[in-house]
Amino acid sequence: MRFIVSTSILLKQLQSISGASSSSTVLPILENFLFEIKDNLLTISATDLQTSMVTSLQIEAKEEGRVAMPSKILIETLKTLPDQPVAFSVDMSTLAIEISAGDGKYKLSGENADDFPKIPVVDNISTVNLAAPVLLEAINKTIFAVSNDELRPAMSGVLVQLAEQSITFVATDAHKLVRYRRTDIGAEKPTSLILPKKALTLLKSSLPSDDVNVSIEYNNTNAFFQFGNISLICRLIDERYPDYEAVIPRLNPNKLTVDRSLFLNTLRRVVIFANKTTHQVRLKISGSELHISAEDLDFSNEAHERLSCQFEGEDMEIGFNAKFLVEMLNNLNCEEVVLEMSTPNRAGLLLPAIKEDGVDVLMLVMPVMLNNI
Repeated sequence: MRFIVSTSILLKQLQSISGASSSSTVLPILENFLFEIKDNLLTISATDLQTSMVTSLQIEAKEEGRVAMPSKILIETLKTLPDQPVAFSVDMSTLAIEISAGDGKYKLSGENADDFPKIPVVDNISTVNLAAPVLLEAINKTIFAVSNDELRPAMSGVLVQLAEQSITFVATDAHKLVRYRRTDIGAEKPTSLILPKKALTLLKSSLPSDDVNVSIEYNNTNAFFQFGNISLICRLIDERYPDYEAVIPRLNPNKLTVDRSLFLNTLRRVVIFANKTTHQVRLKISGSELHISAEDLDFSNEAHERLSCQFEGEDMEIGFNAKFLVEMLNNLNCEEVVLEMSTPNRAGLLLPAIKEDGVDVLMLVMPVMLNNI
């Protein structure tokens, strides 16, 4: 088996799917890429059994064949080579691989392609199409709120609810919750999927920024994303997602409107002086003034800042974890935000002051108990 390919083109393809590989001591074959050549098309696969990525490119090849190549040494070698044609020769009897580039020759050992796990094929599928920027924004808006708690597997992914007139993405870790809804897109067949965080992280890094169509095919066990020459297949999380709608407070008479950038930068400064465990900040709102404060009694650290704001409702004090607020404000791209509240012991809702057409973003953050200052 022999083929010739450009180092830069091959490196780009390998890097785009390398995140799906696994450093597995139980199954060392997962540390490899699977190379398959047929009709001058090179198909490269990587998998960790839960998530798989496949890419393909046209090459010059006189023979067909399959071999597994070690991913780490291959990428490290290609990174050091200039952009030039590189020839791969594989002895199919011994699986010895020789790479020739310019005046250099490099040898490594391959693995039997038959030992490489089969990439899942999605059958009995339903399909929905999204523009890459839409899917990318949905991932960016929600992935930071996904839980890392292994005891709550449902919350370790993003819930995707497909309806005829909307698509909703939801993530929560029980302290914060994000609901991102598009009402300008729909799906023919209503259903719900829970996509794992790793698959979404890989999509986030490999989705193009231009308006490329992403085809999403899914069944009861897997989801299959196709864009350009890259495919990503992931196993869905087979759990029941918590009833997130039940925790979203409906009556919030107290509404604080404030400049997002000013609020964000103030929180970043004030939280430096907060307790390093709770990251607690106090918001005291009266009239058109927002007073933000934090303290760390152990080190006698204290910070106070005042901001101008618009406020509807009764004067109130409420405590939040500033890290959560900062994460949420970072993921809102608007000039002003509205923080809707009811009482100091109920969740607050963070929303853009002006809604974008067809887009509904809601972020919920749980309060923390205030210590007396």
